[in-house]
Amino acid sequence: MSGAISVTHLAPWTSIQKFGNGSFSSKLRRQRAVSMSVGVEEASESLYLGLDFGTSGARFAIIDKGGTIQVEAKKEYPLYKNGESYDWVLSWKETMFLLLEDVPLELRKHVVSISLDGTSATTIIVDRDTGEPIWRPFLYNESCPDALPLVKSIAPPNHTVCTGSSTLCKLVEWWINAGSDKKSALLLHQADWLLWLLHGKLGISDYNNALKVGYDPEAESYPPWLVSQPYSHLLPSVLAPGTPIASLKEEIVNKYGFQKDCVVCTGTTDSIAAFLAARANLPGQAVTSLGSTLAIKLLSNTRIEDSRFGVYSHRLDDKWLVGGASNTGGAVLRQLFTDDQLEELSEHIDPSKTSLLDYYPLPKAGERFPVADPNLAPRLLPRPEDDVEYLHGILESIARIEAKAYSLLKELGATEVEEVLTAGGGSKNEKWTKIRERVLGLPVRRANQTEAAYGAALLAVKGHQQN
Repeated sequence: MSGAISVTHLAPWTSIQKFGNGSFSSKLRRQRAVSMSVGVEEASESLYLGLDFGTSGARFAIIDKGGTIQVEAKKEYPLYKNGESYDWVLSWKETMFLLLEDVPLELRKHVVSISLDGTSATTIIVDRDTGEPIWRPFLYNESCPDALPLVKSIAPPNHTVCTGSSTLCKLVEWWINAGSDKKSALLLHQADWLLWLLHGKLGISDYNNALKVGYDPEAESYPPWLVSQPYSHLLPSVLAPGTPIASLKEEIVNKYGFQKDCVVCTGTTDSIAAFLAARANLPGQAVTSLGSTLAIKLLSNTRIEDSRFGVYSHRLDDKWLVGGASNTGGAVLRQLFTDDQLEELSEHIDPSKTSLLDYYPLPKAGERFPVADPNLAPRLLPRPEDDVEYLHGILESIARIEAKAYSLLKELGATEVEEVLTAGGGSKNEKWTKIRERVLGLPVRRANQTEAAYGAALLAVKGHQQN
């Protein structure tokens, strides 16, 4: 059983074909279809493959050295029942190899480097000799409240691992319940394990994925308080994202027709890959993602950690990517309006005028960032008779929350925000963008690229340059 697949081919290698086992739609960026046969000069350029494993499906993007997308495709995860639950590991593995099959044959031999991102804190315990999972995976959003007191007893106050969904809490949860045979176990993240299938070197991670298990990317080591624990032998080796690991395994080269010198690089998390895709690379540049929630990431010269607000920093080379997420966002709008209503009402909003309505839009009680209050109630009243006025008030109130979030990061010590790029469905609403520009007092624009697969492909470029 395989999921539905959607493929987009971009110039210069552009054609309409059927790939793999799924159905797909193909969209051209040129008016005419171009044959898949590639001229010698045109095909001589090196290409870079990025794979993204999200919450419900995976995709790939192939780019050239200049960052132009040549082809991209996506695939939903096939679902396999394993008792009462789903066998996610099998779904991820099958999806990855189906995506490799969907890379056009004429492009495979020009791919010189591969990288991959996965969902943050998705954790797999494997046998360190065979690489096979010995426990069901802990998914990214799974909480382990029973392990949290133990983690808090060893970690510094407000550390990133001090949340029930952290990788370390999942490791401790497994350690408590696994029984006696623990010596041959090894912890990997989703991206680590999938990359291992490609390069064959077991036990390697990257410092973005390893952050939530307690790795210190500033010191480039696991801290003493973690190394002293009885389960520390499960921790993987850690490298910088985009570091070359090894060449693609010979059997994969032979089966799929990739070049034998194609190098596989360490990966990152899906949210970091999405940030990389936006090409924000200067301190003070930020990306706000307006999806079902409001998530912000700011490139900073200083590192910020505060678990009270769910704020933590990922290392990006010599800088820090500071992030936090509010529960406000598109989910609230969807509770109140249809997509058609949102589009029509937005057209009548004057974004230059300040809304006097003061809301705190939440889908349900509870907020963490920029207000740490698990009991904070949604505030969406009074509702005026005019729906245009009501929507204006909600959009502006969300913008005020965004402004408060960036202000909090500055208070905590991060570099002050200077420009905001926007990703997610909300980035398409031009009136909202103008409201946010006024409220933030900053230039706000839509990011050209926001797909995590594109960011993973950029990591592959980095890895090839290092190699």
